[in-house]
Amino acid sequence: MPRRFTVECDARDAKVRRTARKPCSVKLIIQIPCFNEEHSLATTLAALPRQIPGVSEIEILVIDDGSEDGTAEIARAGGAIVHSLGGHRGLAAAFTAGLREALVRGADVVVNTDADNQYEAADIPALIGPVLVGQADLVLGDRDVAREEFFSPAKRILQKVGSGVLSLATGVKVPDATSGFRAFSRGAASRVLVLSKYSYTLETLIQAAALKQRIAFVPIRTNPPTRPSRLMRSQFDYVRRSAAIILRSFALYHPVKSLLTSAGVLSSMAIAGMATDIDEMVMLAAIFQSLALVGFAPLYKAHRAVLRRVERQAGSIEQATTAQCVPASSG
Repeated sequence: MPRRFTVECDARDAKVRRTARKPCSVKLIIQIPCFNEEHSLATTLAALPRQIPGVSEIEILVIDDGSEDGTAEIARAGGAIVHSLGGHRGLAAAFTAGLREALVRGADVVVNTDADNQYEAADIPALIGPVLVGQADLVLGDRDVAREEFFSPAKRILQKVGSGVLSLATGVKVPDATSGFRAFSRGAASRVLVLSKYSYTLETLIQAAALKQRIAFVPIRTNPPTRPSRLMRSQFDYVRRSAAIILRSFALYHPVKSLLTSAGVLSSMAIAGMATDIDEMVMLAAIFQSLALVGFAPLYKAHRAVLRRVERQAGSIEQATTAQCVPASSG
């Protein structure tokens, strides 16, 4: 028997304002970023649930990222709403555009999944469960990357190491950092800001932790791959891009920690140089520490600007949603 959830509405996140903590209807939008996915999209759409306990309305939203095949036609035939970006802008842009469109359409909960049917759609009720009961703002599907049968041994190691690094960066135990199978509360989704043009998975985790959002993980199942990954063109390229995203995001959301971390590393380098009588090492540490101090002011300024941008974005989404909604009768 499927697990049933008692759903409560938070006044900040509800589509139409009601008294806080009163039972209300919940609208779920399942978004699927797509770029030339005509071969797998029909299967993905057919597997999605149309009814979930605790959810009163479900919409399927396909974000067409400039597809040049029959993706849009297949999406419409499968009962999805198609939001076209008008050209190919990449996964990160398609993901964020989908979140905004879902929120403007009145979503209380947003699920993101892949068009290649990688994730088992039957796990969506479990994925949104912690959001429905108010226990989490962001929920990630955990593929158990150390034992994922469809990963190569090298990819398992990379995923495990990457998740460990994200755990250090976020202060949250992250078992599967790159899972794209995610559920967002309305409040969390409205504050997602992705600056990378490559991917959204790592950056959004660091941001969510920095904003003190409640992050949860639930075990999920996966399906056999239908095509090679478009992000991992080579292991070296993937590691290089991912490392850059982690370092930039951590510095942007944690400027003070970044300064203290660099000071610790460079001080250790200077001490090692003095202990081994290597003057060049000491001088290099001093130079880099000076650069870190000089760069702290603009970094902190950027940090504050990003936080203001996040709140402005959340406010503008609520205004756009309100403009499309008919106010509820007070009677």
